[in-house]
Amino acid sequence: MKVKTRGFGKGKDKKIIKKKKDLLGPVRKRFCRFCADKLGSIDYKDIKRLEVFITEKGKINASRFSGNCAKHQRRIKELIKKARFLSLLPYTR
Repeated sequence: MKVKTRGFGKGKDKKIIKKKKDLLGPVRKRFCRFCADKLGSIDYKDIKRLEVFITEKGKINASRFSGNCAKHQRRIKELIKKARFLSLLPYTR
């Protein structure tokens, strides 16, 4: 009995896919907004600043998307959770 594989296991039908870097062009260097502006402290009551780091579904953006350094990303995470607990920010949207 023969089984048809539709070309997935064969080398004939493989397409050459360019790397994402080639398609997107040069990548910008991301920078930490808090280190660049030299802000002394971040506050959980500053909702407009914290909303920038939350997705539409309510997830906290990773540092690779937001561009924050590890120190400030941890601080933002704590402040968002505190603001959610105090009902200043929604858990979901």
